Amino acid sequence: MRKTFIILCIWSIIVGCSQEQKEDDTSSKEKEEWKLIWHDDFNHDDIFATGIWSKIWGCPTSKADWRKLQTDYIDLLLIRQPFGDYYGSYRAMEEAYKEGKVRAIGVSNFYADRYLDLAYHAEIKPTVNQMETHVFYQQQDLQELMKKYDTKLMSWGPFAEGRNDFFANPTLNAIGEKYHKRAAQVALRYLLQRDIICIPKSVRKERMQQNLNIFDFQLSAEDMSLIVALDTQQTLFYSHRDPAFVEMILQYGN
Repeated sequence: MRKTFIILCIWSIIVGCSQEQKEDDTSSKEKEEWKLIWHDDFNHDDIFATGIWSKIWGCPTSKADWRKLQTDYIDLLLIRQPFGDYYGSYRAMEEAYKEGKVRAIGVSNFYADRYLDLAYHAEIKPTVNQMETHVFYQQQDLQELMKKYDTKLMSWGPFAEGRNDFFANPTLNAIGEKYHKRAAQVALRYLLQRDIICIPKSVRKERMQQNLNIFDFQLSAEDMSLIVALDTQQTLFYSHRDPAFVEMILQYGN
């Protein structure tokens, strides 16, 4: 089994966000960091490269952009926010997909209404929708809706960044004791059994190893029901329907 690295490249930093930007606009520090990622010791087949268009407005997919990436493909390309000209951005991603530059395309933070509007009209349906998803905000209805268009739910923040006293949650820890697992492992296993893609974040090697050590046990139907009961159906971070938050995002895009 090959080793896979997840490379999360913020598109606005690596390739710029307007056709007027010049090659020199990308800082030398950012260029050097990207060179380290694509070091000669790495086989590109061993790296899963994910790109996110982080600015609100559409970004180009010109030859110059790909030269900055120092690669001729990206495995997964996402639109980060459902604001601005995301239709134009998505059409550009569809073209990149058709040209073989991108293996899969998708979206991030697209609530049901925005997701459905895009998926219904898109020629190439989103492969994934990356959403805040964890035991306290489980996205059950959205996941069911996306099945119609063969879009997978991808969880960002599967540990809720520790909010709501996540790691001390009595339900998760009680279930974990049965399997000799931590609360975080139980939470990841729950998402896995619901066919949700997880992208847990940690800088500690032992935690990374624990996050991978979730394939040697299976939660029972009773366990799953107990975790379902934890769902508040409310975000622990921010709402894309909050005008103040939307205004902040739109200002960021200017």
